[in-house]
Amino acid sequence: MSVISFPALPSAPSWFPGHMNRFTKQLPALLSRTDVVLELRDSRLPLTSINNNLEGAISKWRAERGHHSTHVTPLSLTTSRNLSLGYGGPICERIVVLNKRDFVPEWGVEPFKRAMKAKFPDQTVHFASCNKPRDIRSLSEMLVNIAKRNPHATEMNVLVIGMPNVGKSTLLNSLRNMGIPGRTPKALQTSAQPGHTRAISTRLKLSEDPLVYSYDSPGVMLPFLGRGDRGAERGVKLALIAGIKESLYDTEALVAYLLYRLNVLNPIYIAPAYLTLLPPGSRPFTDAEFFLEQLATRLNMLLRGGEKDTVRAAKWFVEWWRHEGGLVSASVPENIPTGSDGAHAPSLRRGWGFDFEWTVDTTMNSTGGGFESAVQMKMEDCIDESIRAASEDERLGVGISTTQERKRSWQEKQSMRAAKSKAKFAARKAA
Repeated sequence: MSVISFPALPSAPSWFPGHMNRFTKQLPALLSRTDVVLELRDSRLPLTSINNNLEGAISKWRAERGHHSTHVTPLSLTTSRNLSLGYGGPICERIVVLNKRDFVPEWGVEPFKRAMKAKFPDQTVHFASCNKPRDIRSLSEMLVNIAKRNPHATEMNVLVIGMPNVGKSTLLNSLRNMGIPGRTPKALQTSAQPGHTRAISTRLKLSEDPLVYSYDSPGVMLPFLGRGDRGAERGVKLALIAGIKESLYDTEALVAYLLYRLNVLNPIYIAPAYLTLLPPGSRPFTDAEFFLEQLATRLNMLLRGGEKDTVRAAKWFVEWWRHEGGLVSASVPENIPTGSDGAHAPSLRRGWGFDFEWTVDTTMNSTGGGFESAVQMKMEDCIDESIRAASEDERLGVGISTTQERKRSWQEKQSMRAAKSKAKFAARKAA
């Protein structure tokens, strides 16, 4: 178990319903009357749950307001002074909320914040869990303080965006309960299934003094998750957190990847979380089929004739991980026990969430600040690799489906025909 093999994964499907396309087209107009963008991501997938299709619109919005990241070409000073700055005056804030923080180990939260600050200094990162009032109160106070820093604004508008099923509606209900005195009814409907919110909500009041309003929005998936191993892994990750329609995947394929990840999150020295479901003394598994047979036996999930119902066991296991199983796997301590010689097993892999994975080395033997600095460096390396892979995919065009390629080619042909017609018309008019 010191070296864990990566499972074979199915190709990523495409799931981009019409309401997601409509919202993507509406986003620039919505941002023109937005003061704060609250972008929700899943703490287990802090990199995978980034929607690059929304990044372009947000970067343009910040540039138009005079806020320039390292990835955006700055506007001239004259242009910045003549901009329309929205409802709330010169407010242009972007807060990245990592929701469901109780599903990741606490020892990685601060190193992740510092790693993100080093790589994306223009983004404010906040971890939250709707089960923890302290997190909701802290986020509510952050929004109120932003509004108070701009006393000339009559109100402040917040737009909540993110991928499907990252908890946008649930978080807004919690912020409303925290910010409005007295009993407040549930304002937004929530669902465990992705794609429940299909349109922009009406304005929801989050604070009365100062006035802070918010809009909920539909979760938007990438039109195409990509080709090859990276696209396949991205799709399986999103399916595991119920961010994409589960019916598009074979549940047993999800179990194979989940076993791999739990073995990385909770190495052999710290028993993987799923062993709590099996008889005492059970060893970690790498074979998903054999594991499901053992689990079906343990849960007495049998078909006629005594055959093990592995399909039902697979569905049960994925649901278990989405709830109490995720909490168990997040309780892993920061330090992995070493051998008698004080060294870790060779090539031992460690992870935090599903987007960060590294080889344990001597820098991980320290405690306190030294350990956090070592984890931060590993996370920065993972972020750099994610950015590099995204750039490579864009260069090679593997992030564009065949349908998108045909559509783009058709649009280019239409543009060329329109340009030729315009040139002919201009020539006739001149003659």
